[in-house]
Amino acid sequence: MTGILANIVLAAIFALIVRIILDWVQVPAGHPVGRLRTALASVTDPMLMPLRRLIPPVRLGAVALDVSVIVLLVALQILYGVLRAA
Repeated sequence: MTGILANIVLAAIFALIVRIILDWVQVPAGHPVGRLRTALASVTDPMLMPLRRLIPPVRLGAVALDVSVIVLLVALQILYGVLRAA
């Protein structure tokens, strides 16, 4: 059972990493990559929204860095390690 949960967590990690990469790429919404980004957002947003309410973006001059993505990625990595060790 923990193997299945570990695979689900691993899939969430990959989805989050791909979303991070695609957030840096400018593509039209109708483009297949834009649709992939929308699909990944629908998967990862439910995990990110609670963290975004708790952790405000870090201001770096005119840019705001969303740290909640990094926190979620680290938490998922730890959870994956715990599940694999069980």
